Amino acid sequence: MKYSHTKWIALVLFVLALVLPFVVQNPYYLHLITMVYVNAILAMGFALIYSTGLITLGASAFWGIGAYASTLLVMKSGLSFWLAMPASTMMTGMVALCFGFLLMRYPGVGFVVFTLLICFVIERMFVYIKIFGGWGGIIGIPPPNPIHLPFYSFDFSSKIPYYYLSLFLFLVTAIFFYSLYSSRIGRAWRAIKLDSRLAEAVGVYVNGYRLAAFVVASTFTGLAGSFYAHYSMTINPETFGILKSIHIQIYAILGGLESYILGPLTGSIVFTLLPEFLQISPEIEPYVTGTVLILIVIFLPGGLAGFAQRIPTVLFRWYTAIARK
Repeated sequence: MKYSHTKWIALVLFVLALVLPFVVQNPYYLHLITMVYVNAILAMGFALIYSTGLITLGASAFWGIGAYASTLLVMKSGLSFWLAMPASTMMTGMVALCFGFLLMRYPGVGFVVFTLLICFVIERMFVYIKIFGGWGGIIGIPPPNPIHLPFYSFDFSSKIPYYYLSLFLFLVTAIFFYSLYSSRIGRAWRAIKLDSRLAEAVGVYVNGYRLAAFVVASTFTGLAGSFYAHYSMTINPETFGILKSIHIQIYAILGGLESYILGPLTGSIVFTLLPEFLQISPEIEPYVTGTVLILIVIFLPGGLAGFAQRIPTVLFRWYTAIARK
């Protein structure tokens, strides 16, 4: 029954997402929702790594690798965006694989520290290597090449095609991650998170599964980076610094880390939209946002998604109690 309800809720949300641009036509709001999908992909990557008992501070570095790789492949090598996006995604995954062999030797605090160092090193690389444009970054990044279909043409001259592309990338990521979580690999990840030594004692190759999670998460983070570069049409090193890694943690943790897909999406919706809607009062925006974060951590330890999942149970109990009276 629970699975059936989840399936129908997902279907309703998908239909709403499809028709949203016909209801919300303001470009600013479409931009915000597009960034919700991008941030949700990044947060899902963090949650995937966390599902193996690891915490990363380097997510934004791989987001930047995907963005810069896609930009250079298009602007320097002349590739189409539709070839540069998968190529840059694979390049990000290969970089993550190289770093991963080293990182898996230092789980726990060591992993956090080394991913933080990677974030700093990658950001400085974008600054001091000339091809990356220095602090000014790269501007004038071309949009994706047009797609001509019999019933519609996506020419990426407005926010709507970008919205649908970001929705497609989010769905691909969510379906792929859900397949992994539902498989033997996902069960191994959960066992490692509960007790890595016990999992290793029963034959689970802990470092191998953790490496797989790190590479998969970083690869899809690079995918989001490729999209972001051609969506924003300008990138600079500060965008991919440690502050963004912290924001990614906020999306995932406060959305609910136990809900590996719904949690990151929920957290991304709230904490992408909330600061923007509070920009009318920039003096109080940091205080309001910080207060909301603290309240959620204290009163909703399972995150926003965990609270939402408990609502039907609470309502049913109230209804049962009232009916008995």
